Amino acid sequence: MAERRLLLGDEAIALGAVHAGISGVYAYPGTPSTEITEFIQAHAPQVRSRWCTNEKTAMEAALGMSYAGKRALVCMKHVGMNVAADAFVNSGITGVNGGLVVVAADDPSMHSSQNEQDSRFYGQFAMIPMLEPSNQQEAYGMMKYAFELSEQVKLPVLLRVVTRLAHSRAGVEVSEPVGQNILNPDNERTHWVLLPGNAKRQYAALVQKQDDLVLRSENSPYNQYPNLEKAETGVVACGIAYNYVMENDPSTPVLKISQYPVPEEKLREFAGKCSSILVAEDGQPFVENLVKGVLGSGYTVKGRLTGDLPRTGELTPDNVGAAMGIVVPKAFRKPENVMPRPPALCQGCGHRDVYDALNRILAEYKDARVFGDIGCYTLGALPPFRAIDSCVDMGASITMAKGAADAGVYPAVAVIGDSTFTHSGMTGLLDAVNDNANITVVISDNLTTAMTGGQDSAGTSKFEAICVALGVAPEHVRVVVPIARNMEEITHIIREELEYNGVSVIIPRRECIQTLNRKLRKKRAEQQ
Repeated sequence: MAERRLLLGDEAIALGAVHAGISGVYAYPGTPSTEITEFIQAHAPQVRSRWCTNEKTAMEAALGMSYAGKRALVCMKHVGMNVAADAFVNSGITGVNGGLVVVAADDPSMHSSQNEQDSRFYGQFAMIPMLEPSNQQEAYGMMKYAFELSEQVKLPVLLRVVTRLAHSRAGVEVSEPVGQNILNPDNERTHWVLLPGNAKRQYAALVQKQDDLVLRSENSPYNQYPNLEKAETGVVACGIAYNYVMENDPSTPVLKISQYPVPEEKLREFAGKCSSILVAEDGQPFVENLVKGVLGSGYTVKGRLTGDLPRTGELTPDNVGAAMGIVVPKAFRKPENVMPRPPALCQGCGHRDVYDALNRILAEYKDARVFGDIGCYTLGALPPFRAIDSCVDMGASITMAKGAADAGVYPAVAVIGDSTFTHSGMTGLLDAVNDNANITVVISDNLTTAMTGGQDSAGTSKFEAICVALGVAPEHVRVVVPIARNMEEITHIIREELEYNGVSVIIPRRECIQTLNRKLRKKRAEQQ
C-alpha cells in the first residue's frame, strides 16, 4: 500500500524533488517559497543545501550543478525572479545537462509582497516549458515529471505555484524515490559559452524546439480535456483555479491547463463546442490574453479583463462561482467591534531602538529623508515610528539615498537589513563610495534573515570588513548595540555621521528577539 502523507504544497514540492533525485537545492528565502528549502534541509541531508546570497547566485549555482550532469532545484518567490532573470533567461539559451527545475511561488493579493507579478510571463519570455499544479498531489508528482521533461528537451522547467497552494495542506500519496544522477559534466562548450556566434545558434535551436514543446503540452497528462458535445459556456481553468471550478460545479465543462505552452489545438476544439469561454487563473490575465489571441476577436472570452473576475487579488471559490453564474451566499459581515490589527515590530526588537534613535536626531533636520528596504524593519513605516519614507525593492535604500543626495537632499539616510545588504545592497554602497555620496547607511543587523523565519544571513560577522573593503573609511564604520540604555551613545554617533560629508555606515547589532527566544527554549529543553 502506497504511503500517504499530510503535506503543505511547499512540502509536497520539496519531497517530490528529493524523490526525483536532486543533488542540490539553491534558494534565497522569500514567502511563500521558503518552506520548500527548509523541508529539504530538515529531511534530506544527502542533498546539497545552503541559503544563497540572492536569487541570481542561486540560479547560477543550480545551472552549474546541471552543467555537471546532476539534477538541481531553484526556489524563490515571484519578485526573486526579477533578481534571477539574467541567468534564468539565458539558461533557456544554454540549455541544461542534468535536469533543472525553477520553482517560482507567486503571491496574488500581496499577502507578504510589494506586487502581484505573474511568473508565467518569465517562462514565456525564456521560451521554456512551464508547469502549474492544481493541488498538492500534482505538486508532488510534477517534480519527477518536470526533471524528466527538463532532461528530455534539454531546457530548464519553470514550476509556478501560488500562495494558497503553497501554504495549504492535503494528503499526498508518495512513490519510491529515484537515485541521484552520476557526475557527468557537459563536454559541449558551444552550448555554454554565449559568445554571439554560439548564442545565435543556441537561440535558433531554442526557437526550433517550440513546436515540440507545444506538442508535449497537447499530450500532457496535466492538461485535461473533457468529453463534451455542446455547452453554452466552458471554463479554461489554470492551476489552483481548477479546484475552485470543481468546488462550485463539478459538471461544468472544463479544459484544465497545468502545462504550458498553451495547448492550442485542444483550446480550439474546446472553443468550437462552447458559445463562450471563461478563463479562471490565479494571477494576471496571462492565459486570457493568449486565448483571445488564439480564438480571435469574434469569440467571447471572459475573465479578469472583462470584469467577470476581479482584476486584482487572488481568486476564491466565491468569486469564481459568481463568474460561473452560480448564486454565492453573501460573506459574513465583519462585526463592528472587531478592530484592525496592523503588523508591528516585535516587542524587544532591536529595530525599535534604531528607529527611536533616528527619529530623535532627524527631528533636528527639516528636510531629512529615510530610504527603507525589504525586511522586518519595513514596519518602521507604520505607527508608532513612521520612520521611513520609501521602500521599493531589495537593496533600493542605498541607491535611492545616493540619488536623492545627488539631487541635494540632506541628510539622506538608508536603512537596510543584514540579509538584504548582502542580497543586493553592496553594489549600491560601492556606487556611493565611488561617487563620495553624502549619505549615511544604517545596516540594522539582527544576525539572521528574520522576516522569513530566521534563516542564516550571508554576511553575519563580515559587515565591517565588507564595508571597509568597498571603500568606506574605517573610522566611519560604527557599530552600536541598540538597547535603551545605549540611546545617548547611539544618538551621538548618528549625529556625528550625519554631519560627515561622505559615505558613513552605522551597524546597530543585536540578535533578533525571536531567534534568541528559540535558542533559549532549545537550551532549556536540552538541560532538562
